Amino acid sequence: MKPFLSIENLTQRFPDGQGGTMTVFENANFRVEKGEFVCILGHSGCGKSTIMNILAGLAEPTSGVVKMDGFEVSGPSLDRGVVFQNYSLLPWLSTLKNVTFAVKARFPDWSREKVHDHAVKYLDMVGLSGDVIHRKPSQLSGGMRQRVSIARAFANHPKLLLLDEPFGALDALTRGTIQDELLKIWSGTEQTVFMITHDIDEAILLADRILLMTNGPFARVAESVEITIPRPRVRTEIIEHPNFYAIRNHLVHFLGTRSRELAGQQGGERPNRPETVRIDKTDPADDPAEGAPVLRAVNH
Repeated sequence: MKPFLSIENLTQRFPDGQGGTMTVFENANFRVEKGEFVCILGHSGCGKSTIMNILAGLAEPTSGVVKMDGFEVSGPSLDRGVVFQNYSLLPWLSTLKNVTFAVKARFPDWSREKVHDHAVKYLDMVGLSGDVIHRKPSQLSGGMRQRVSIARAFANHPKLLLLDEPFGALDALTRGTIQDELLKIWSGTEQTVFMITHDIDEAILLADRILLMTNGPFARVAESVEITIPRPRVRTEIIEHPNFYAIRNHLVHFLGTRSRELAGQQGGERPNRPETVRIDKTDPADDPAEGAPVLRAVNH
């Protein structure tokens, strides 16, 4: 069965200013299944945002292809929604009209009333209702603006939702609230989400899998870590799950040490496929002789 999203032999090089080129990453290969929530972690400069821009159709790779639903991605499309860190709202439109503007573009045959009701529904899902929806972005807090961006993205029903550090500029309390609302909306849809974040705890809370990138240049997606904590997840409860700190420690060790140790390794023409890592301290099958769970890595 073909994956919903397939990244095949993706390579990105840029001029180095000295007549040569710099390879950001090369021959990246990974997949995302329909309805999956995948986060990608890595240090600045490893190419996370470049991969995001390629998936969004905002940039062209040096080589390789991205396929969604079996078709090659080329240029921007309403099938792919993007939420940026800087909100990207139209400042002259109200909160409501920022959403209806996008919904009308996505569903041109819908009546004005249907577009309005659809937009109000998704704004309500992110906790925006009443007089607030008639305010312009300049009259909203940063957290409210990001809620509008998320409501607009989900209201458009894109096949793939791309989140580029959407909570990076928010304070911790607002960030936590919007993460919960994002999970609530996502769990009620079949939305496929690909998200960049620098926050390990955020990634564990939100994701089905976390992709780990080595440092650049010649960065690669080295590991795909499964989050073996059942849903629904509550931020105040997941830290009590026996897998939480085992997974977290693995991620911290990779980003703190192994991402640097694995950096700069050229793969040539060989595809770079991430190693699948499954950490489950609740599974006695990991050590049937002793009944004590251990950590294990599985190559796919």
